[in-house]
Amino acid sequence: MLKNAYNKLIKSMYNWAMTISAKSNAVWALVIISFIESSFFPIPPDIFLIPLILAQRQKAFQLALYCTVASVLGGFLGYGIGFALDEIALTPLLTDWHLIDAFNRFKDWYHQFGAWIVFIAGLTPFPYKVVTIASGAVELNLFVFAIASIISRGMRFFLIAWLLYKWGKPMKDYIEKNLGWLSVLFVILLIGSFLLIKFI
Repeated sequence: MLKNAYNKLIKSMYNWAMTISAKSNAVWALVIISFIESSFFPIPPDIFLIPLILAQRQKAFQLALYCTVASVLGGFLGYGIGFALDEIALTPLLTDWHLIDAFNRFKDWYHQFGAWIVFIAGLTPFPYKVVTIASGAVELNLFVFAIASIISRGMRFFLIAWLLYKWGKPMKDYIEKNLGWLSVLFVILLIGSFLLIKFI
C-alpha cells in the first residue's frame, strides 16, 4: 500500500516536472527541491533534473551543477538539524536511558566509516537526508562530510546529465526504470576497484 502510494506520488511529481520543464521558473524549482530533499523532502531531485535536461539538453551540465550545489548546501542544513537535535534532545535522552556509552561507540564507528557512508548515500537511492542528519548528530568532521557530499552528489547528477545529453529520450526511459540498480552497481564496481588496487 505505502509502496504504491509512494510510486503514485513520484509519478505525479514527475508529470508536474515535465509540465513545467520549459518554463522560466523550472530551474528554481529544481534548485529548491534539490536543497530541501537533502534534509526532509521525500522526492529525489532526479525526478526534476531528468525532464529539465530533456527540455534543455544544451544546458545539461549547467543544470547538473545547480542540482549538485543545491543538494550539498541542503546537506549542510540536514547536518545542522542533526547537530541541533543531538544537543537539544538526543544526548540528554540517551543519558537518561543510560545509553550514552553505546551512542559514543556508534559515534566512533561512524567517524571511522563516515566518508564512505556519506559517499554511498549521496550516490545511491538511499535517502541522503538520513545520512546528513545522522552526520550532524554524531558530529562527523565537516570537511569530510563536505568532500564526500560534493563528490557523490556531483557524480550522480553529472552522470545523469551526460547520459541524457548523449542519448536523450531512450536513456531517459532506461534511467527511470533502472536508476536504483545502476547506482548500486556503480558503487560496487567503484569499491571493488579500490580493493583491487589496494591488494595488487
